[in-house]
Amino acid sequence: MRFGFDTPEPSSKKALTTQSQSRSPTSATPTNEEVEWVPLQNHPIFSNATAAHSSNDVPKKRNLMAWDGASRLYYWDISTQSLHRISLRFGEPDPTYVLAASPSKVMRADVELSFMVDRITINRRGSALLLEGSDGIRVMDLYGKPSSKDSAIICRTVSIGSDVYFNTNNAIRTLKVSWHPYSDTHLGILSSDSVFRLYDLSSANEQPEQEYYLQPVDRGRSRNASSICPVDFSFGGDHLWDRFSVFILFSDGSVYILCPVVPFGSVYKWESVLEIYTDAQTFGLKASNSKAVSNASLAISWLEATFPDLAEQAAEGGTQPALKSHPYALFDASVSLQGPLHKVHHSNEEDTKLKGRAVSFVYKAVSKDSILVTAFSSGQLQIDALADEIQPVWTPGNQPRLSVNPQDRITGVAMICEPQSTDLSVDHNIWLGNSPPLLKLGTVDLALPGKQDSGSLISMCIDPLIPERIYTIHDGGVDSIVLHFLPFTNQKNGKDDDDDDDVRAPTVQSVMSTCQVESRVAPLCGFVAVSDSFGCCWIVGLTSGFECVVIGMESWNLLLPNVSIEKEKKGGNLEEGIGNGDASIISKELLAGPKVVIVPPTSQNPVTADSIEGRSTLHQYFKLFHENYVEYAHKVFFELKHHGPQLKKIIDDQHARLLEAQQKLSNLEKKQEKLENRIDHAIQTHDHLEQRLLNLKNLPGIHKKPLSKAEREFKMELDRFRGLELDALRTTIEAINGRIQRYASSSPQSKRPNQRRLIAGRRKGNGEDDEISHLKSSIAKLSIVNSENTKKVKLVDSALKNRESAL
Repeated sequence: MRFGFDTPEPSSKKALTTQSQSRSPTSATPTNEEVEWVPLQNHPIFSNATAAHSSNDVPKKRNLMAWDGASRLYYWDISTQSLHRISLRFGEPDPTYVLAASPSKVMRADVELSFMVDRITINRRGSALLLEGSDGIRVMDLYGKPSSKDSAIICRTVSIGSDVYFNTNNAIRTLKVSWHPYSDTHLGILSSDSVFRLYDLSSANEQPEQEYYLQPVDRGRSRNASSICPVDFSFGGDHLWDRFSVFILFSDGSVYILCPVVPFGSVYKWESVLEIYTDAQTFGLKASNSKAVSNASLAISWLEATFPDLAEQAAEGGTQPALKSHPYALFDASVSLQGPLHKVHHSNEEDTKLKGRAVSFVYKAVSKDSILVTAFSSGQLQIDALADEIQPVWTPGNQPRLSVNPQDRITGVAMICEPQSTDLSVDHNIWLGNSPPLLKLGTVDLALPGKQDSGSLISMCIDPLIPERIYTIHDGGVDSIVLHFLPFTNQKNGKDDDDDDDVRAPTVQSVMSTCQVESRVAPLCGFVAVSDSFGCCWIVGLTSGFECVVIGMESWNLLLPNVSIEKEKKGGNLEEGIGNGDASIISKELLAGPKVVIVPPTSQNPVTADSIEGRSTLHQYFKLFHENYVEYAHKVFFELKHHGPQLKKIIDDQHARLLEAQQKLSNLEKKQEKLENRIDHAIQTHDHLEQRLLNLKNLPGIHKKPLSKAEREFKMELDRFRGLELDALRTTIEAINGRIQRYASSSPQSKRPNQRRLIAGRRKGNGEDDEISHLKSSIAKLSIVNSENTKKVKLVDSALKNRESAL
């Protein structure tokens, strides 16, 4: 079955693309006369919604809202199994408003859904929507046709990977499903059997285009079972080889990288591909190490085969806007699983041990930095940055399996990805195959309320305007985390900010709280961050009662340093300058006063005013008075008239500051009574707690001897083993049982006609029987280990009970 986004042939693809563009979603939008614009939180589809399920029945990973990045919000109604498309307007009539068109457009699938939808996501172009549930995955084409029965739009909907993930004969679970950022028709799925698959909706919905079997443990080495369970993954961003990378998180917090991974037919910018192509030729082929030259040669050959026009256009200086990838894979090498990524520390910094197991992961490219954020079940976040660039690494001799069509074109790839042993003691040089190290940026503790034994599930979302801001959605609500320091982006005078004293730690702010009384929490059923073209951002949340909440977020001056101290210092200098006679306000000559008048000596003989001598003396006095006092008065008048507006501005500023201070004092006086009441209430609570503590001390079991340090450490080890190891062993056993059932149920007659052909020396025979026997032996060993661990746990529990009864 082919999905109507793309087709392999160029001619049919062009025709289908034109037809899809002609069937724009706006054709089904109601006319302006029928539309009423209301605040988004007051939209009828939210106000009339009823909570059909209690908060305890709501899945913790549910997200029933999606945004196309422009002006349309999508909401999935679980009661009617339909999709609502809501047109949005931002900043009308007030910049803080988000208006929505009412009524919304209803869209329904052309087939009946046999599962409950828990999460929806939209692709890059806004043409397809992913419907994800625990029992199925469907993709809905948003370019539908109006229904003749009602005003709804009927959209074509297809199933994805039902034979692999939702077959009754296996127990494989999907852990993460995500659209590829450089393709509108490719989906990446990470499953519990440690396999990452890429599906192309334009060619095959049930058969994966690419399969990567993850083997994080080297051959001949043993490792805890908790570390081999994948948890989450994220595609790379628009930065060098990151755009061809897939970051995979395992339950112990370790991060691995697959590079290169490219969907067949995806499109990339010409400048981006040319940059890494030139880098490989300049630094890789000219390196002094033979291993670096070999890795660079493989990368160059892979780039030239994946993008056939690259070498010719690079030689001729081509200026085409984009390049389309072609199906290609090395015949004698598989992609290596780079990792686990180790961490580098400063001399005065130590690694802090994070509690719990890793639950989610997000990648974000911010300018020159690649940021990795890992969330743990204890509510802690580990924020790291790649200290070096990612480079492709292959494992020679590990031949992949390829599936080809009758025209000998590759239609599918399957690889076993194993890590390569690297020496971390040597310096990390380019093109040597060493995985890039991680630079720790900070650790954030969300202090989540009401933690259970299974821990908290945390999901993360990147702000659409400020890439340094990350939203964390958890049981307690939504928190905003802002990164103020990045190692390569923030620089001053050629020196990193890491050497300065003003390096700021990440800022954590609570945006929305969903905690209820009695320490109960109600997880959100939907969350999305929207923005407009004027730099304003809002977050839209859907509560467990299906009520919409819209909160405006600060965007301007969020990453600027705090300059309040500098303003106060500047104001103090201004006042001091006025008092000391600063020349910019009043000249020093005027502040010094008029010149000293030197009166000439008078004769001893008195003279009359009518005489010539008296008139001469009086004229001389008038002249001295005019030269000193009258001219000084003119200077004072001119200075005051010239500086009058500036002095008035200073006075008005002082009055404004005085009024502000008076307003703050009045607010403090109003709050004083409330503060006194809160203090009295705190004192009463303290007395009540003291009384309860005294009552607890009188309980009979309070005098029991506590466990020793060795017993506490042993108990902590048992709890960790029970929470991680046993669950991981059960998951592994289930996955292996599913694969055995799949092998047992399959027969040579039921194989598909387009089966994969063996390339480069791989032969069939008794390989399947050997693999089945190997799986059976592995299951037997795991069962023995599980039974032994269960016996040990029971023995320790009985010993602890005997010790408590003896005390």
